[in-house]
Amino acid sequence: MSYFDTASAAPLHPVAREALIAALDEGWADPARLYREGRRARLLLDAAREAAAEAVGCRPDELVFTPSGTRALHAGVAGAMAGRRRTGRHVVLSAVEHSAVLHAAAAHDPTEVGVDRAGRVAAADFTSALRADTALACLQSANHEVGTVQPVAEVAAACRAAGVPLLVDAAQSLPWGPVAGDWSLLAGSAHKWGGPAGVGLLVVRKGTRFAPQGPADERESGRAPGFENLPGIVAAAASLRAVHTEAAARAARSSELVERIRARVPLLVPDTEVVGHPELRLPHLVTFSCLYVDGEALLTGLDRAGFSVSSGSSCTSSTLTPSHVLKAMGVLSEGNVRVSLSADTTPQDVDRFLDVLPRVVAEVRETLGAPSGPAASGSSAADDGLVVDSLGKRCPIPVIELAKVIGSVPVGGLVTVLSDDEAARLDIPAWCAMREQDYEGERPSPAGGTAYMVRRRT
Repeated sequence: MSYFDTASAAPLHPVAREALIAALDEGWADPARLYREGRRARLLLDAAREAAAEAVGCRPDELVFTPSGTRALHAGVAGAMAGRRRTGRHVVLSAVEHSAVLHAAAAHDPTEVGVDRAGRVAAADFTSALRADTALACLQSANHEVGTVQPVAEVAAACRAAGVPLLVDAAQSLPWGPVAGDWSLLAGSAHKWGGPAGVGLLVVRKGTRFAPQGPADERESGRAPGFENLPGIVAAAASLRAVHTEAAARAARSSELVERIRARVPLLVPDTEVVGHPELRLPHLVTFSCLYVDGEALLTGLDRAGFSVSSGSSCTSSTLTPSHVLKAMGVLSEGNVRVSLSADTTPQDVDRFLDVLPRVVAEVRETLGAPSGPAASGSSAADDGLVVDSLGKRCPIPVIELAKVIGSVPVGGLVTVLSDDEAARLDIPAWCAMREQDYEGERPSPAGGTAYMVRRRT
């Protein structure tokens, strides 16, 4: 079995395992107590904080440990907004932030800044969204779904000049090194870098106005109430330092394998779009989408073939709407596959994946009755107002039915697809771009759902 989903959770690093076992024996006592066992636990906690702070690039007294990366993000947003409540309630964030940031910001007055088709925000667009009442800005260091790296240093400098603190979600990039720039707050999650689950970190740099919210507690500077998960914290800090030591060699190895996937998948699998920035991206992650493919069936087929991958596709049992990241980018969402390699991935693993993928995609397409080639040419007598009723049908069926009939109208003819599947709003325009057809827009349908209009160009 090849595990290709480290962007969700990385396997426990050997250093983390050793540190965890040792800390279970030595770090079980309350570090707030003055007796011998408590002092020993406090020494372990202080050493872990210093190691983590050195890896992140901050002072130890600026870093606290939280129960998860999600809790760190929510605490960061809530505390920063409370600390600057006199400034206002406005939050600026990119449209591709992690859902934890989107949910936390929704309680305030958010402005989402769009991204380009590669998933990257323009620093000028981001900073122009800052206002006099902006209390906080949020920008991820790298995207969790497509790996695109964001211009954090440039945005941080602009935010600093405007007097606005910048919160960085560094969950995906922190395994590769510290985040550059004059940011004010930062969050990370240990299970992304090979530490144990249940440990996150939150950094609040000195000079940042911050008022912790939630239950009052003297632990972790009042920013993460409750008894510290000391064994997990020790293992998280030890593994973070270890992965940074290995990062350069691991990045070189992973980048070579990812480049092989990026180059070969479009050649091996017709009608496939590789998404994310071609250069400014994480070294271990690649995402692509396949036309006419049900995401759940594709992931299940790859799992049966021995590959664990994830997906931002709406065609899965866990979601009925497209990934907000893919939607913001305006790229194809159906049949989406995210591959994120581990330190143990070999060239043989990748070659086997590239050998299996075309067969699994072909099987899914055949099951769905997808077209196997270009649409047949239509006659001049064909109806110029062809309507395809796909109401009640989920992704990717509306696109498949569109592909089957586009050749039945003359060049310049119109096909209207009726669909109540949210993914159609993204996938039909994406199909038009891939197939060189003209997308004419959408309008409410009297029959229900939405009418998507496509004009045949060729």
